[in-house]
Amino acid sequence: MFRTATALALAATLALPTLAGAEETSDPNIIARQAQMNLMAYNLGVLGGMAQGRIPFDAAMASAAATSLHQIATIDHGRMWPEGSDNMSADDTRALPAIWDDMAGFEARYATLATASEAMAAAAGTDLATLQGAVRNLGGACGGCHQTYRQPE
Repeated sequence: MFRTATALALAATLALPTLAGAEETSDPNIIARQAQMNLMAYNLGVLGGMAQGRIPFDAAMASAAATSLHQIATIDHGRMWPEGSDNMSADDTRALPAIWDDMAGFEARYATLATASEAMAAAAGTDLATLQGAVRNLGGACGGCHQTYRQPE
């Protein structure tokens, strides 16, 4: 129990920079998609922490985090991306206009995330080596989208 609580506290701490970096906004679409990204980052923090050895591998915790991440990654997010909510139109987002210029490409990248998160959910609770491979694949899916569609910090 103590190990689980410690790992969760560490994961929450790792997620704080992401949460703290979010700018204030009143646009509910931007709020919703930033919340979705923060929740995915929180769960990926647990999985990445285990994969990197910062958090002891715990099959049940890994499985729970991966399942949550997959559920969050596969919600209907279409309404969160209305035109005019990019970083050229709003100061409180890093979403590049490339999303709306290439919505089909963006959706394809998002589908890659959904597939990688499904594989992560299936693999996370098996063993550390399998988790590490799934984290690499998921990180690639995240990075592929962020490189194209998110303004660097």
